[in-house]
Order: sequence, then structure tokens, then C-alpha cells
Amino acid sequence: MTKKSIKKVMLEKDHDIDISKPKAGSSKPSEKKPKTQNQIPQEMFESYTPEEEPTVYPSHAETLNVMFASAECFPMAKVGGLADVVGSLPKYLGKTGVKTSVVIPAYEMPWYEGKLYRIVHQGHFHLGLEHLYFEVRYFIDDILGFPFYNIHIPSKFDRYGVYSDQDGNFFGDEIARNIAFQRAFLTWLRDGNVAVDIVHCHDHHTGLIPFMMKHAYEFKSLSQIPSVFTIHNERYQGAFGWSKQKLLPQFDSWKTGLLEWNGVINPLSSAVRCAYRVTTVSPNYMNELMYNSFGLEDLFKSEYWKCSGILNGIDNEVWDPATDPMIEYHFKGNEIQFKAENKKVLCSIAGFDPSLPLYAFIGRLVLEKGAEFIAGIIDTWLSRHRNVNFIVLGTGDKSIESAISTATKRHPSNVACMLKYNEAMSHKIYAGADFLLMPSRVEPCGLNQMFSMRYGTLPIVRTTGGLKDSVRDITESGGVGIRFDHMDFEQMLHAVGRAFDLYHNTEFKNHCVKQAMALDFSWDASANKYKDIYRSIV
Repeated sequence: MTKKSIKKVMLEKDHDIDISKPKAGSSKPSEKKPKTQNQIPQEMFESYTPEEEPTVYPSHAETLNVMFASAECFPMAKVGGLADVVGSLPKYLGKTGVKTSVVIPAYEMPWYEGKLYRIVHQGHFHLGLEHLYFEVRYFIDDILGFPFYNIHIPSKFDRYGVYSDQDGNFFGDEIARNIAFQRAFLTWLRDGNVAVDIVHCHDHHTGLIPFMMKHAYEFKSLSQIPSVFTIHNERYQGAFGWSKQKLLPQFDSWKTGLLEWNGVINPLSSAVRCAYRVTTVSPNYMNELMYNSFGLEDLFKSEYWKCSGILNGIDNEVWDPATDPMIEYHFKGNEIQFKAENKKVLCSIAGFDPSLPLYAFIGRLVLEKGAEFIAGIIDTWLSRHRNVNFIVLGTGDKSIESAISTATKRHPSNVACMLKYNEAMSHKIYAGADFLLMPSRVEPCGLNQMFSMRYGTLPIVRTTGGLKDSVRDITESGGVGIRFDHMDFEQMLHAVGRAFDLYHNTEFKNHCVKQAMALDFSWDASANKYKDIYRSIV
């Protein structure tokens, strides 16, 4: 990341910045360290005293200090729901008295433009034959509701994109990048005088941390710190061959079996074995993993005793129909008027007749989301009737994008698509659409259905994972959504037809809209469940 992209605040005597926290001790001038062979400019190696680190809370019996390690965090770096969870749960944990910080890699992303940070630690380590330097940056702008760090590792993360570039091409060195981030993180915990009671890791990108804390010789001083591991999607396991073992620090060879699954190093399976507690993002998903988890079924059955399924929540401060700055008409107590006004806005943008039912799809256009069925649903329905509209927002598989583009050209009066990520447009669609399509093959939790119900858009979902936990069918007591059970095109089309019938049953549809907007999917209840898990292991 360039110096121009971020305003860097070094810990110097003449920098006295109020960050609405207790003032840290004044810093002392330090000698310049000689410039090393490469990587980091000399001015980045100014020293600091431990008391200058502003974000780590003193550990004591009444306060739990938890550090989240993740590859994503909204709004800094977002690809999927992982970012939403990591960017919102810490705020709600804070309300329960759990002091939660977040650390992610330092990607070159637009959010960082103009943001102030302090370098609170610098270090180095060997990654195979590479000698890597890193710096830990604490971001001063207190706009997130929790302390936020990133770790800058030159040559590893100083590029645009989280997992791939702007054209969707993967970088090709994911394994080395993930291991570098995890080792830099643990080196900081070991050497940086960081007071932390629990390390909470998210998905396979941080899955080797519990093993290294326990069994890597250089991190033995961290072996008594408990770890929690949350699985957001078990289909991505981060496995790699033993030829890359050289990227790991030296460890107790008797513990090799804790790394291995089916003959390779598997970070996700290792974390499940080594973490003190394991969570998934919904109760039903936890049960599904014992029967369908891409080869890890026996692992989840054997480790079930320490696993819990906790349904994700949403950030009600960000997703608030009464104050959302990304929508035109705010909720003022009348749910039906709120929907009608926002539907007019959305239909005006898309060129639709607002009197027709409006179905939406928001998300990644990939097989996992059942997105390959969307174009067929559009074509089949509109070839028989021209009495509904469809809007699609998302990006992904190029063949799926092409099919949706073709359907849009074939039915220009009834279909609109935006094949890119657009946060503001997603809010407008949640507020203005009548129904949200989620024909997912796999949905560990799903947040889109919660966003949609918060804004009065009724979800059409497959009965899987967190969709089963969060959406009740309209035939059930308190039901506001439509569910179908199998990845079957005819079932999906039938669900669209049920929604069409519901739309024309105005009284019942309005009742469902009101019920949906009254549901509480905030993080409050889930945060307390996480707090209980933390308390059980310290």
C-alpha cells in the first residue's frame, strides 16, 4: 500500500492525537535501525514503547479480551458473509462486556484511503527461503465500534483484492500468503506485549493458528491461550501438500497427525482438532456437517462434543430501514407504504411497471448459490406470462453471467441485471423488491434472507443450513417466507408460483410483510452465546 493511500501516523513525540480513548504514554525518540537488504523503508522501523499500543485491554477476571483473526472484515475488505460477521459481531460482543479486536491482512483496498493509523509493532520471520518483514497497524479513526488492526507484509498482501484481482484471477500464492499472515499475527502476539485472553479464528485462512499456538516451538509462550474456531463455509478447506511444510515453523513431529487429513495438510480440519471450541454459523449447518462436509464427516462426528451452531445475526445499525442512507424512502411506522415507495424508486431505476410482482436475486453467481437456475426461471416464467419482473445483482461464474445477460436482452421490459458488486444498489433492492430468490445448494447461515426480511422483502429459499433455521414457510405459524426442499428446477418454479399467488392475496401478503419487518435478527442473542463459550474456556 502506498504512502499516499493512507495517512500514516508514526509514534513520535510531536504527534498527539485524540482518539477518544485513554491517552497512551508519550513516546520517546529512537535511533534509526540500519536499512535491511530489502522490503521496508528505513523510516518504518521507528521504535515504540509497549504502553503506546492503544487498543489492547488489560486482562483481568471481569473482562474478556478477544482477538478475531480473519481474512475479511466489512467494510475494509469484503467478498462474502465472512466479512459481515467479522465486521459486526465485535460491536455486539462489546455490549456484553467482551472487549473484541479484529486483525486482517493489509490489502490495498479503497477503504483505507485517507485513514489514520499507528504502527504498533514491527517484526520479521523466515517463510521457507524468504525473510519477511511485517508491521502491525492500528487504525485510529474510531468509526467501526471496535479496535481494528491490519498486518502489512510487503510482497504478500500489497495488491488490490482479497483472494483475486479486479478481473477475478486468483493470485496463485494463497497458501504462502495465508501462512505468512498467521505467522506474523502469532509473532506479534508473542513479542508485542499483547494482552489477549482468547484468539478467535475464522475459516481456513486462519485455521493453522490453533495448531501453531499449541505445538510450534517458537510460539510455546502462547500455548496456554485458548482458541475458538468458527466455520463459515467448510467447502473451502485450504488443503495443500506436504511439500509446503517448509513454510510452517518447526513443530513437535509427534503432533503431525493434527495437521493431516487424507494425506495432505488441511488447515480447516486441523483447527477443528486443535481449537478449544468450534462453532458454525447456524445450528442446522452444524448437523449437516456430520453427513455432508466434503470428506470431513467423520471428523465432525468425533469432535461434535466441542462444536456448537450459533445463528449469525445482522448489524441493525447498518441495516436499519428507518435510517439507511442508501435508500430513498425511510420506514416511518407504516410497513406497506415503506415498501410501496421504495418499490417505485427501484422500478424507476430498472424501467419496470411497479404494479407487477418484483423478484430479486442478490449474491455471487456461482453453483453454490444455485445461480445457474436463475436464467432458466426467468426464461420459463416470462415465456409463459409477462406478469412479473426480475432484477439480478451480483457477479461470479462467467457462463452464468452470460446466461443472465441473454435472458435480460430477451425480456428487456421485465428483467434488469447489474453484473457487479454494488452495496448501495443491494440496499435499494432489499427495500423495493417483493421477493428474494435464494435457491442455494449450500448456505451455512445466509445473511441475505435476514436483510430482506428486515426490509419487508419475503424470501424464497431452499430448506438447507441457516435458511432452515431463519425462514419459516407461510404455511407455518409465524411464517413469512416460501421454502422448497430439493435442488430441483420444477420445485423452484413452483415456489415462484406460490409467491405469485401470495402477491395477489394482498391482505395476507401485507400481513407477512409486517411480520417479517418485526422479526429480530440482531446479534444480541448470538453475542451472548459466544460470550458463554468464551467464559467456558478461560
